[in-house]
Amino acid sequence: MAMELPINPALAQLPVYQPGRPLEDVAREFGLPVESLIKLASNENPLGPSPMAMDAMRAAIAKSHLYPDGNAFLLKHKLSTHLDCPPECLIFGNGSNEIIELVAHALIQPTDEVVVSEQCFAVYPIVTHLFGGSLVTVPARKFGHDPDAMLKAITAKTKIVFIANPNNPTGTLVAASEILRLIEHVPRNVLLVMDEAYIEFLDDPLDLLPIVLSGSHPNLILMRTFSKIYGLAGLRVGYGIGHPDFIAMLEKARQPFNLNSIAQAAATAALDDVPHLECTRENNRIGLAFLQSEFASLQLEYIPSYANFVMVKIGDGVRVFQEMQRRGVITRPMTAYHLPQWLRITVGTAAENNRCIAALRSALGK
Repeated sequence: MAMELPINPALAQLPVYQPGRPLEDVAREFGLPVESLIKLASNENPLGPSPMAMDAMRAAIAKSHLYPDGNAFLLKHKLSTHLDCPPECLIFGNGSNEIIELVAHALIQPTDEVVVSEQCFAVYPIVTHLFGGSLVTVPARKFGHDPDAMLKAITAKTKIVFIANPNNPTGTLVAASEILRLIEHVPRNVLLVMDEAYIEFLDDPLDLLPIVLSGSHPNLILMRTFSKIYGLAGLRVGYGIGHPDFIAMLEKARQPFNLNSIAQAAATAALDDVPHLECTRENNRIGLAFLQSEFASLQLEYIPSYANFVMVKIGDGVRVFQEMQRRGVITRPMTAYHLPQWLRITVGTAAENNRCIAALRSALGK
């Protein structure tokens, strides 16, 4: 019997987000023991969660029969102290993806425009279309953002401009001077969302917090996450930092209890685990240099990365992706980003990086 429900027409052409393949899926498809696989597809922390966060999770399980703190009081105040930022400037989401959706709830109506860069994070277009907005895509500049071109793309219909810095999936970084110029010139009635999911991997990051906290640009919001450097991707803890008046509006759109109690406990503890953060950063620095050096020795084009992953051009991306899976290494083909010749590879441990390169050489016949 045919379905006759009046489905939202925005869903008709809406793509489904395709994450990196889970270990279990690949194990089933190729008949491989799951413990023999390595996953370098989703920009996860290869060192695992913060040990302090794991201890906090174990303790929190005993109270998991109770609803979580709907306002995430302890986490919010711990992060407030960590950032030297008033609590009313913070909002938490079920990952940064929910912050993107909250922003859309607050601002996007049908016929409104959202400006993004070519090869932007896939969730920006998905959320824009879901809320009936029109996507304005600005051509990439050397696989990265072109802030001046993005400024020129702003019209009277524009409500949001999204910039990820470093960018996912390309790993590129916009110069500080260009970001500051963009902030100054984006119209005050247009929200500039700076997605800083990978900021902790930078040696000398541009600190935009003082601008947000000064109140001089209430149309600027920063997004960050505990998924990457803190190793808590499975718990889904993201947050936004913005003007308190705008944050208050986002709170009205936020679902009650969107951040579970175990996630809150883990994120609160992870903020104190400085050794884990430093080890992760050092592992990433060494691993990124190793992968890029190996790509160069294989005479493969790659995009120098500022994040915890790197994109490499290997010809037939899907074929190489499949061949590497057969060898127990999961990467990420870039076909969905209209880059069919490229793979995105997450930095792993030293052993995982070596195995990845061996699998890549074998898949390429080198």
